[in-house]
Amino acid sequence: MRYFLLIFAVLGIDQGIKWMIATNMSAGETSALIEGMFHITYVRNRGAAFSFFQGHADILAIVTALLLCVGLVFVIINKNSKNKLMMYSVSLITGGGIGNLIDRIRLGYVIDFIDFRVFPVFNFADICVTCGCVLLCLSILLFEEKDKKA
Repeated sequence: MRYFLLIFAVLGIDQGIKWMIATNMSAGETSALIEGMFHITYVRNRGAAFSFFQGHADILAIVTALLLCVGLVFVIINKNSKNKLMMYSVSLITGGGIGNLIDRIRLGYVIDFIDFRVFPVFNFADICVTCGCVLLCLSILLFEEKDKKA
């Protein structure tokens, strides 16, 4: 149950922030929080990560939906797993992925807004997916090492 709560929390926070950005800013508008270092910039990303695959929203949506189904099934099947780190990581990835998929299906683009000026603009869901991937790698390394020792 806690993994589904994490998925829904990530999804709610992501969609809430994106709603605030979309209702209070115009596409392309930027607002400096720390001038030259950290801005909130409303970007409509019609591609995948770093705007790759622009113009292929339908394919991206299908591939993303399939991967998210795998993530949800994994969480359902393994909800009692002893590897909590892996379960939390998959939950973060799934919640973030669903948040971006909702944008892609509903709007035809993903709302990005976190702008450090030295990196492509991204969003909260992207942070969750990235952190989830890092934690998943750590989980695999840590549990694989434990399994080898046992």
